[in-house]
Amino acid sequence: MKNAPFEYHAPRTVDEVLSRLAEHGDEAKVLAGGQSLVPLLAMRLARPSQLIDINEVEELSGIRALDGVGIAFGAITRERDAERSPLVADRVPVLAEALPLIGHVSIRNRGTIGGSIAHADAAAELPAVAVATGAEMVLRSVRGERVVPADEFFVGHFTTSLDDDELLTEVRVPSGPGDAGWAFHEIARRHGDFALVGVAAMIALDGDRVREARITLMGVADHAVRAADVETALAGQTVDADTIAGAARDATKDLDTASDMHGSAEFRRHLAGVAVRRALTTAVSRAGGTS
Repeated sequence: MKNAPFEYHAPRTVDEVLSRLAEHGDEAKVLAGGQSLVPLLAMRLARPSQLIDINEVEELSGIRALDGVGIAFGAITRERDAERSPLVADRVPVLAEALPLIGHVSIRNRGTIGGSIAHADAAAELPAVAVATGAEMVLRSVRGERVVPADEFFVGHFTTSLDDDELLTEVRVPSGPGDAGWAFHEIARRHGDFALVGVAAMIALDGDRVREARITLMGVADHAVRAADVETALAGQTVDADTIAGAARDATKDLDTASDMHGSAEFRRHLAGVAVRRALTTAVSRAGGTS
């Protein structure tokens, strides 16, 4: 199929973009990398009357350090550029581990950090990393600017707290505890496919006991979710294989997953447990512990 007719705009400044969004509201769609939007246009699952291409807005690109504790990404920063960045590898290792799992190189060459975040696919890697790290989204409109934490930004599958006249301009990702071990693990039918399930995990230790833990699951609900109760329960526990197995079991036992053409809900819960156990084991090892 071919896309429905639309009016094309290619602004060169953020102010121009915001003016167009204010004028057209929900009739407009923003085009960044296009890896998700273009197929939706071709299948007429999206039928905007206005298409706003932000690829020429230079102020929306780039990677910069945040006060020694994190990284800020311009919304149209290419995923491949982030994947190759030594700054990302050093400051946000869980993101560096997740980026190569996004589709294939040709996808990451065009796909953008902001585009993936704003698209909010429940099975996508970058929203899961955003939730796991406590990232913040900078949203702008002609009305002003607001900063929204990841756990408030993602509302549901393909749904965020972005208003119709707002543009995601920057994604701020903190580094997390300096002595923590991070891991990202996903299970897919083959490399490049959307993951059936995925897990971002972080462990910080005091000796052989857990000081802080984070467990974020993707592909098991309508958006990435933190296993907050399990994180709290892990604090103070001695790290061993039984502790990790128990955390994996508790993090997945109440998941309300859905059956689909790739497997039953029970199968997906089982895979999620496997992914949690593997991610936690790796994170513990990287934090200097043993399991």
